[in-house]
Amino acid sequence: MHISRMQVTEADSFFLLTIYFWNDCKIESKTFVMKFEDKSAFRNLNSDFLLNAVSRKRKRSLLLLLLKNYFFMKKIITVTVFILFLAMNSYLQAQTTQSKYKIVNTFHVPGDDWWDYVTMDEATGRLFISHGTQVQVLDVITGKIVGTLRDTRGVHGIALAQDLNKGFTSNGSDTTVTVFNLKKIDAIKKIKVTGVGPDAILYDSFTHRVVTFNGGSSNATVIDANKMEVIGTISLDGKPEFAVSDGKGKIFVNIEDKDEACQVNLSTMKVEETWPLGVCDSPSGMALDKINHRLFIVCDNKLMTIIDSRLGKVIRRVPIGERVDGCVFDEGLMRAYSSNGDGTLTVVQEEGDYKFPVLETVTTKKGARTIALDSKTHHLYLPAAEYLPAPPATADNPNPRPQIKPNTFVVIEVAPVKE
Repeated sequence: MHISRMQVTEADSFFLLTIYFWNDCKIESKTFVMKFEDKSAFRNLNSDFLLNAVSRKRKRSLLLLLLKNYFFMKKIITVTVFILFLAMNSYLQAQTTQSKYKIVNTFHVPGDDWWDYVTMDEATGRLFISHGTQVQVLDVITGKIVGTLRDTRGVHGIALAQDLNKGFTSNGSDTTVTVFNLKKIDAIKKIKVTGVGPDAILYDSFTHRVVTFNGGSSNATVIDANKMEVIGTISLDGKPEFAVSDGKGKIFVNIEDKDEACQVNLSTMKVEETWPLGVCDSPSGMALDKINHRLFIVCDNKLMTIIDSRLGKVIRRVPIGERVDGCVFDEGLMRAYSSNGDGTLTVVQEEGDYKFPVLETVTTKKGARTIALDSKTHHLYLPAAEYLPAPPATADNPNPRPQIKPNTFVVIEVAPVKE
């Protein structure tokens, strides 16, 4: 058999050359360079080229080596190329994942009090921040505080009724709701609620009603937003947490101490459904995909529970960070976000067919537990601060809260990276 007559494909030539170099065969450099500079010659590699590139003394050893190791080396190189492909694919995926979100702004906000919910007015680009005994209004374009609503003791949440030019705050410490002019940020009226410790608050544009969820009395107070008067009380199964509206007169609320979610008819002011959430400890934040009827509920045991808002059936559970408190849903990007107090933001992509992969875990800031979304820009806003060491535990206060380090309260702005 003459190897010079053996037809060798382009792919085979690569494997044969690999064997040749592996065994330290000598190449006549001029011939090698000439052949590889000519691309057409490279595509037509055959055994004549291989033999011409090898000194006469090594032809016999090369022939024996080819016959002995040819197929073995093909397998080795094929496996190697496959492994390199997987590694490169994983690397590219990691690079893509890391680049989807970034912190684009950090707004310094005066005051050293504790905070709770934040609410975005998308029509004006103003962010309403609950902060101790006041609500501060941040223009996210200029980064300046453009208004302050005072005398909101222990404020938790802010509900906005753009169609009425009114805003409503839930003041936990004095059990009231402050009604204010949305444009001027001036107080209009204070309303006493029918429960204890109003926490979450929402406005339903379908019924023009405001609802406060009273954590200290397991009920909800319903207010006529036009008349600014209490019109009813809804009894709940336990301690309510966050709530959302479907815009059609139905609202959904988490029951924190019962690991449940309730559906309420706001027109009749009655609880219509109560759904157990299973392995969802202390549900807090909630968001709604109104189009696909999906409720996203975040739980203290580092899970996001996704349920069908029509049936109350659990669809999926996905992992999130620790010490969660907030959740929002972006209908434009079909993504749910979980703001976690451990300094992370979990991004969950809704893909249809019951698929909800975790797209990314974004590093934010420790303590950034609540969140607001501007669905027009897809930007997210999370308040946070730095802390001093917690005071020693006592019998009266076994779990003391750390103090906020002065002048460290900020709102961070997280934005998707343009691809």
